[in-house]
Amino acid sequence: MNKLFTVIFGTLVLAVIASFFLFTVDEKQTAVKLRFGEVVQAGYEPGLHFKTPIVNNIVKFDRRIQTLDNAPERVFNTDNEYLMVDYYVKWRIEDVKTFYTSNAGLIAKANANLTGVVKNALQEEFSIRTLDQAISTQRIELMENLRSQTKARAADYGVEIVDVRIKQINLDQSVNESVYNRMRSERLVEAAEHRSTGRKESINIRANTDKQIRIMLADAEQRAAVIRGEGDAEATKLFAEAHNKNPEFFAFVRSLEAYAKSFQPGSGNVMVLDPNSEFFKYFREQSPN
Repeated sequence: MNKLFTVIFGTLVLAVIASFFLFTVDEKQTAVKLRFGEVVQAGYEPGLHFKTPIVNNIVKFDRRIQTLDNAPERVFNTDNEYLMVDYYVKWRIEDVKTFYTSNAGLIAKANANLTGVVKNALQEEFSIRTLDQAISTQRIELMENLRSQTKARAADYGVEIVDVRIKQINLDQSVNESVYNRMRSERLVEAAEHRSTGRKESINIRANTDKQIRIMLADAEQRAAVIRGEGDAEATKLFAEAHNKNPEFFAFVRSLEAYAKSFQPGSGNVMVLDPNSEFFKYFREQSPN
């Protein structure tokens, strides 16, 4: 029992002594070794490492990707408009020694330094672009330039820029109304031009349609006159032929037509004629049954 206790106690003593001389770095971390506040070694790989008690101090950092997501930044574009640009930055520690010395070993200090870097890059990129270009036509180019600019400058702080993204671009509240009024005026002018063009096209279309209608009606009237003339000529020809074949029958039919027109029921017409007149010729010649 005493021997087991001795082994356990000795193991604990060795573990305590080892903790003064050894330290571990896991796969999510990187670290620097300090000697009285001065960096003597940096960039430790994951595993177990040696240090001198009292003399050395170990500072560990998270080597995973960090996110910088500040409030929207106010920038000035080429249209003399103030814009509020909402963005975020993905970054991680690349050179831990530089990171420690330039940022006092503080993540908050690193974020503050990166904010200044990104702000300067935003000012440069937006100062040569209009709002339409920044929002649509040159948006991808804008973010690529931001990434390359900030990456070069962030290296001075031991940081690697992984990505820079623009989340949203808004007009500053102080210029919203003036910009909206300008856009409204431009759209009104454009709408007036479209309406004017539409009215002109409408007049041209109606005039052309009316012209086509008049031409079609004139052609139709001409064809109708020709057809009527041909019909009248044909009718006259038929009447003449019929008259020549049997003048007496033709005269009889024409008299019947005259009787029908003269004695229509309900017409109320009154005729005063001599019974021996030519009109009653066929009435007189009828023999009683």
